Amino acid sequence: MNTAEILRHFRTHGAPLTLSRAGAVAWDDAEFHHAAYISDPQEYALLALVPGVRDAQRARVLLQTLSVSRTELPAETRAILDKATRALLFGIAPNTVVTVLLALRRLRANHKHTTRAVLTFVLDHPDAELLIAARRPSLRDAFEHALGKATARGLARRIAEGDTDSPELRRKLLRYTTNPATAPARVAQLYAPGTHGIPTLADPVAPLEPPRTREPIVSVTNRGDIAATLVHVYRGGPVAELRSALAGYVAAATRDLPRVSARVALVLDTSESMRGYGDREWALLSQAEALRLVLGEICDHLTVIEAGAAQTAPTDLATGVLNALDTGPRSATGDPGAQTARDDFGDREGVAAGVVPTATPGRAVGPAAPGGAVGSAAPGGAVGSAAPGGAGGPVAPGGAPDLVVVVTDGYENRLPGDLARVAATLPRIGVETPILLCLATFTASDNRGLRDPAPGLPHQIFWHQDDFGALLPWLFAHTASGRDWIAAAATRFLDRRLEGATS
Repeated sequence: MNTAEILRHFRTHGAPLTLSRAGAVAWDDAEFHHAAYISDPQEYALLALVPGVRDAQRARVLLQTLSVSRTELPAETRAILDKATRALLFGIAPNTVVTVLLALRRLRANHKHTTRAVLTFVLDHPDAELLIAARRPSLRDAFEHALGKATARGLARRIAEGDTDSPELRRKLLRYTTNPATAPARVAQLYAPGTHGIPTLADPVAPLEPPRTREPIVSVTNRGDIAATLVHVYRGGPVAELRSALAGYVAAATRDLPRVSARVALVLDTSESMRGYGDREWALLSQAEALRLVLGEICDHLTVIEAGAAQTAPTDLATGVLNALDTGPRSATGDPGAQTARDDFGDREGVAAGVVPTATPGRAVGPAAPGGAVGSAAPGGAVGSAAPGGAGGPVAPGGAPDLVVVVTDGYENRLPGDLARVAATLPRIGVETPILLCLATFTASDNRGLRDPAPGLPHQIFWHQDDFGALLPWLFAHTASGRDWIAAAATRFLDRRLEGATS
């Protein structure tokens, strides 16, 4: 099954997983999840860890992976599934996990990995005491389903009689837990009289996506470290200090990300509207540049095509896309200011000094050099390696791109609707390269009613550096090498989590 299709479903289908009083599991997309799991169990489970996936879909993934046998899977795949399962158990809301465990009971799913998962959640949860107090009957049902009712109640009787470490207890119960010392107390609590009215736990103990903290008022300098530093660059701040800080922020943002081998063409809107004015001046352009820097660090082949010519020409996104699809990009309009390509931060020397430089049209920037996301300081107060009047670097070799990414604020002031018409025509003439639209906004709640130049293109907004975590997998999922990139990134994520370690 297509990676982009699965990810899109995981992010858009939000119907909750429910269990009726009659025991029926309300799971309206069960066939989709079954097909996705069958196509590639490992990719299916790892996609659930991608930022932006709905918790309702993560619950379905947990249910699907725990309800089927793994005996035919390779050992390496089973190990990845075990890690992903543990991350999901502790990474989504406890009440949702309890619903999944009860659904497993209704579905009569009884596999070894199912038993391990249920007992891990019941016995090893850091807040197990509070969780059992709030959901004691449900967790007891799940516990008895995992071990078998007779076995579970027999173990409870032994524990009530004072057994805490007998060979039978170790063989039937304690081998499933990472903390044998507390397991007997947890089982005793499951079978002890309960207390009515204990509030349930609302938040996961180890969220897959840490809660975001935001300033009450959004400004141009609190939308991520990279963009904030770039704003100071564009305002003419001290180059040497800003260059060092920027290099550190870019390195920190990309340190744990694998490289992607896909050929990516970035059509970057640098028009006047992207610059903005007043309190929002440089906000959108700095965030777009931040995305370009991150892509430059993780893409083996990145070509950048400017549209808008550094605030000197109308936005011509359609020509930018056509140039990006061409092996050797060139200005399709003949306007010297219509399309500009550049290296690193582009030709900001003149902008920072108050002078707009003359651009060389139709040239593309090749793969970024290692460590070259942050160029050397240039005269005029900007950070970058491009010389005034042109762009550096060769065209990325090897032919047409695997992916075209259009980054814009959505305003198209040369031939409005042109991008939409071009995007609709390309598939009809045999051009199947994915074209994705990334809309830069000042806040997540911006009105985009007049800012959608191509409604038929897949699009996603971004306004903060934190949005890159969800944006990058969405972009790369549309390429052939994207599934490997997502799998590598998710595996690294699991390895960094203590919850990802198998016992």
